[in-house]
Amino acid sequence: MTPWEAAAIFAAGVGAGGINTIVGSGSLITFPTLLALGYPPVGANVSNNVGLVPGGIAGALGYRAELKGQRGRLLRLGSASFLGSIVGSLLLLRLPEEAFRLIVPVLIAIACVLVVLQPRINRWLNSWRRTTSPHGGPLLWLGVLGTGVYGGYFGAAQGVILIALLAITLNDDLQRLNAAKNVMALLVNAVAAVLFIALADVDWTAALLIALGSSLGGYLGARIGRRLPASGLRAVIFCIGVAAIVKLVYG
Repeated sequence: MTPWEAAAIFAAGVGAGGINTIVGSGSLITFPTLLALGYPPVGANVSNNVGLVPGGIAGALGYRAELKGQRGRLLRLGSASFLGSIVGSLLLLRLPEEAFRLIVPVLIAIACVLVVLQPRINRWLNSWRRTTSPHGGPLLWLGVLGTGVYGGYFGAAQGVILIALLAITLNDDLQRLNAAKNVMALLVNAVAAVLFIALADVDWTAALLIALGSSLGGYLGARIGRRLPASGLRAVIFCIGVAAIVKLVYG
């Protein structure tokens, strides 16, 4: 690895850590970066996942004030994230790499669409927030379970999906829901990382660079991320996602 490649991975980690804390699609920064540097898709996904865990911790800690009073909610929904992550991670490790190459471009495309449509989704959610159950019920638990499977398998934009599910089904402030989203996404990534470390080949140099970068990015995202222009952020994520699709499809 050259110094320029190391710098690129670190910078991608900073961006991903911040974006995951604010929006939840940071893998659309780091994963394409690793692909562009020649990492195989599954290996890039595994190393990326392991590296993003420290950034998730930094982001969750940055929102600790908004987490007060949510212990019961997080325990209930965290069980769904935990189980879903195990299933998704095992699917990644057991299915052939050719399946990953076919599935992931579709997942990235869906993630890009979700990121672009997020403002409209938020406006739509505002009309639901005052009329929904305060506890979410079994449908929310199943939705979080499915998101955990998705997050364990690939994970880009799982935060966008989680915040949408929470906002539809829970009557609470959006910042508190975003804090809960950060914890659940962290749990999914952490469980997947444990399985990947035990059962897969992690490129520790890449994972360490992403970890250092995402830790800084998670901290900055929690501190100053709300000041960033959301439209510009979404445009960057979309462009990088399209580049990743082109790289996966055309090599």
